[in-house]
Amino acid sequence: MEESQKQHYSIQEKNAIFNNEFLPHINSMYNFGYRLTLDQDDAKDLVQDTYLKAFRFIESFQKGTNAKAWLFRILKNSFINDYRKKTKEPSKVDYQEVEMYYNSEEVDRQITPDLRVESLKDMIGDEISNALNALDVDFRTVIILCDLEDFKYEEMAKILDIPIGTVRSRLHRARQLLKEKLSEYAKTMGYKNS
Repeated sequence: MEESQKQHYSIQEKNAIFNNEFLPHINSMYNFGYRLTLDQDDAKDLVQDTYLKAFRFIESFQKGTNAKAWLFRILKNSFINDYRKKTKEPSKVDYQEVEMYYNSEEVDRQITPDLRVESLKDMIGDEISNALNALDVDFRTVIILCDLEDFKYEEMAKILDIPIGTVRSRLHRARQLLKEKLSEYAKTMGYKNS
């Protein structure tokens, strides 16, 4: 946003905007963050980072516009930036931890459960959740924004910073991939292929 378009809010106005327009979306923000990161702690960190940035750049927010879409865009950009940073970092290994593990009595036990699977095990629809989580992040994101968060195509285009046509084609492809992943499950539930 250009400097001339920035708002000039008092500290009371900033606090009111933050509390009234941003905080009501915190659960949606966490759900979106979790669906992107597939990790509770990473999702919490991402949400915290998003809200810090939202307050820091609050003067770029136009009162009366869609606060949820503005926050989702910040979260998505933070996720992409963190992802890029992590892929460029070399893997880190704590050799003391490895040595302690191999010197312990637990070395014969297998202690590597997938915590996401464990946490989803008792939930209804875990097959759907697992299929969604297995999608590439670009496809997973459009499904989440459209089908779970009810954003319009125009809002999704702004959040993702892509043309509406790309939103539509990516959503179509994501739904096809999800349909393929869930076809066997649908048959076991009594649904017929159409």
